[in-house]
Amino acid sequence: MPKQKTNKAAKKRFKVTKNGKVLRGRPGRRHLLSVKTGKRRRQLRRDAQCSSYDTFRIKRLLGRA
Repeated sequence: MPKQKTNKAAKKRFKVTKNGKVLRGRPGRRHLLSVKTGKRRRQLRRDAQCSSYDTFRIKRLLGRA
């Protein structure tokens, strides 16, 4: 039986935690940062957790399902 391949694009964008949750980066962090408040910029630094349905799909792309 052949090995299952990891989707390389998904591998670069998502991180799976020890407990099996999937983290993603937040949008809106690339440009026009001077318009955004400091609080909003700080909150954009943190990774966001994916929804349960997306978690299942992303894990399948990563070869962990």
